[in-house]
Amino acid sequence: MSRRVLPGFGLSLGFTLFFITVIVCLPLGALVFKAASLGPEAYWRIISAPRAVASYQVTILTALAATAFNVVFGLALAWVLTRYRFPGRRLLDAIVDLPFALPTAVAGIALTTLFAANGWLGGALADLGINVIYTPLGIIVAMTFTSVPFVVRTVQPVLEDLDPALEEAALSLGAGEGRVFRKVILPLLAPALLAGTSLSFARSLGEFGAIIFIAGNQPFYSEITALLAFIRLEEYDYPATAAIASVMLFAAFVMLAVTNVLQARALRYTERG
Repeated sequence: MSRRVLPGFGLSLGFTLFFITVIVCLPLGALVFKAASLGPEAYWRIISAPRAVASYQVTILTALAATAFNVVFGLALAWVLTRYRFPGRRLLDAIVDLPFALPTAVAGIALTTLFAANGWLGGALADLGINVIYTPLGIIVAMTFTSVPFVVRTVQPVLEDLDPALEEAALSLGAGEGRVFRKVILPLLAPALLAGTSLSFARSLGEFGAIIFIAGNQPFYSEITALLAFIRLEEYDYPATAAIASVMLFAAFVMLAVTNVLQARALRYTERG
């Protein structure tokens, strides 16, 4: 039996491939080509420099911390928005998308104002011995602010489409609410939660505008890789910029590949019931 092809398929596919090639593949290819032009020894010397390695550690560890917080808080927020009706719910639902629309520089200024020593929260936290501004904690706060919507918006539609009969059946069999959530709801949410987690982590890895205002950008302490690449760019050291950026590109690619594998396995597990 021959497969029917919708009219315009060839044109649509050609336009899509052209768009992806120009917007995605060519810039990334140019980055990799520029980094490769250094040669193995020079490339390794740049990416393994102590300052570069320290920036990788700061970036990845803070991104992991922000993502872990986003998974817990984002799942809870999606649950509240989906399962409960309360005054201000629509406003809260709209606020979730605010980091998408807000320029990251504006977000960084707002967070700096809030957590500065004379800010609304900064002074109170300082009295407790907690310093957010110009520390790695500030990086985590900025990453969390800009990436939490990815978890909420990927999990929320799945929660809305869950069949209440599944929960009711589990409850009628004597399972407690906590067990129902762990054994029934969470496995069904796993593919969406993994997708939101990967997007949140990728967004955190690439965050720049909000972080430079609140982190202090001290080498070996609060300097992220994106900032180090920008510094090399300002020095007109384009090969070094490409080399440092290629490391984060590779890290993001590996992370997305692993997440896709885990997501596929979670989906197969869910389909098997």
